[in-house]
Amino acid sequence: MKVIVGLGNPGSQYAETRHNIGFLLVDLLAEVHKLQFRPKFQGLLAEGQIEGERLFLLKPQTYMNLSGRSVAELVHFYKVAQGDLLIAQDDMDLPLGKIRLRDQGGAGGHNGIKSIQAELGTDKLWRLKLGVGRPPKEWDPARYVLAPFAEEELLLLDEVLGRGEKATYLWIKEEFERAMNLYHR
Repeated sequence: MKVIVGLGNPGSQYAETRHNIGFLLVDLLAEVHKLQFRPKFQGLLAEGQIEGERLFLLKPQTYMNLSGRSVAELVHFYKVAQGDLLIAQDDMDLPLGKIRLRDQGGAGGHNGIKSIQAELGTDKLWRLKLGVGRPPKEWDPARYVLAPFAEEELLLLDEVLGRGEKATYLWIKEEFERAMNLYHR
C-alpha cells in the first residue's frame, strides 16, 4: 500500500495557486486513473490500483498549516509505513519546472510540512518538491504562493506536473534512484 498526499488549501479561491501544486498533481493522478475523491480523514481521499499497488491519494481539507492532522488520521488508521508515504508540496527554493524527490529533511519554512512532521514525529518523509520559484522582491512570499500562476507559466506548470506524475510512478515501484536521476534537472 502506498499513500500520496498532495498539499494545498481547500476552496475555489486557492484552486490554481502555487501553494496548491500538490493538489494539482494528486488531481492529475486521480484523473488519469479515473479515481473519485470522497470525504474522509479531514480530507478528500481516492483509492485505486496504480503500478500494481494499492494506492491512496489524499488532499487534506484542513488548510495547509494543519495538514498533519489529516495525514496522521490516514497513516494511523491504515498503519502506513513511513516509507510508503509521499508528500507532494510546493517549494519556493526551486524554480518553476524543477522537481526534487527527497526521503528526509527539514520543513524549509513550509507550514504544511511542519504540521505533518509534528503530527508524525519525524522528518524522515518522502517528499516530491515541485518548484514554484521565488517571488519578485516587491512581493510578500505568502501573497506569492497564494497567487495563481501567470498565463506565461501555465505551459511550464503542465510540464512539471507531467514529470511529477512520472516520478510518482517510479516512487510507487520503489525505483527511487532512477526517479532522482531522471527528474532532478
